[in-house]
Amino acid sequence: MNRLGGRIRNRREALHMSLGEVAQKAGISASALSQIENAKAFPSILTLKAVATALHITVGELIGENETIKHSPYLGAGEKRFIRKNSGGVSLYSLSHHETGKQMGTYLMEFPGGTAAEEFFEAHAGQEFCYLISGELNFTVDKENFHLQAGDSLYYNSFKKRKAFNETSEPAQLLWVLTPPDPRFEQSLAATEIISNKP
Repeated sequence: MNRLGGRIRNRREALHMSLGEVAQKAGISASALSQIENAKAFPSILTLKAVATALHITVGELIGENETIKHSPYLGAGEKRFIRKNSGGVSLYSLSHHETGKQMGTYLMEFPGGTAAEEFFEAHAGQEFCYLISGELNFTVDKENFHLQAGDSLYYNSFKKRKAFNETSEPAQLLWVLTPPDPRFEQSLAATEIISNKP
């Protein structure tokens, strides 16, 4: 509600309209509009539509339907979002918020000992970067095999066949960045964030 009132105020001020002017056009009192702007009252749908018309804007824009879920570029260490665990036992987490128009997918894969990731890697147009944070992994790109140790990285085109597997008994963590983001994971992330942001 705070954000709705702020959007109304910002739009009104951008149009150089007074509180009384907008209130009169919307058919409500100036004090009622002031309460809405200061999040002390929530308008009915009819009032919101009238205010939007007075401000030459849509109701959708006032309620923020075109805004992204998160505006902060920051994601704390404890805020990574679990996306899914594959059949091989590897867990995938997002290292960034879901955003409309996002151009990179930033993920963390956690490999317990003896696990493998293959179905996470789908062929698509784009590129990927992998950086092994800890542990050891065997990584296949097409028919080329690489033994990765902590600090090693790979950069390749995403149309190639890929597989990563941990043959050791120790866990491994892999940073995985791809462009464009994988819609499978972004849809899961969006659903997770919508649920977690419900009051």
